[in-house]
Amino acid sequence: MAPNTLSYKNLVVWQKSLEFANAIIDQVENLETKRHHYRLIEQMEAAATSVPMNIAEGKGRSTSKELIRFMIIARGSLYEVMTLLEIFKKRNWITEESFNQLEKEAVEITKMINSFNKSLSIPKTPAN
Repeated sequence: MAPNTLSYKNLVVWQKSLEFANAIIDQVENLETKRHHYRLIEQMEAAATSVPMNIAEGKGRSTSKELIRFMIIARGSLYEVMTLLEIFKKRNWITEESFNQLEKEAVEITKMINSFNKSLSIPKTPAN
């Protein structure tokens, strides 16, 4: 690994989650609402950016167990984003089309996190 290369940047799941966070920030900057819902918007941005940040932090830890834990936290943040998007959709702050696209991306990232964690898990052997 080159001295200036950070290993988390090579993870496709990190790359996709970073793009997802950017898409969420773009989305909230264009919310169609008459009132300013700062708390919900801030929570959305925090949860969305938490996904790639937790993946990066987990990759920086020293054990697979710690990495798995941070990947699970990242997945939880992704679910939080999707719950907020559901609320935004119900309030007609975002379009059905935008919601569907973001949900598709979130499902893809979730599958990547699950596969990544599965690849890191140590198979349990039956007790003799």
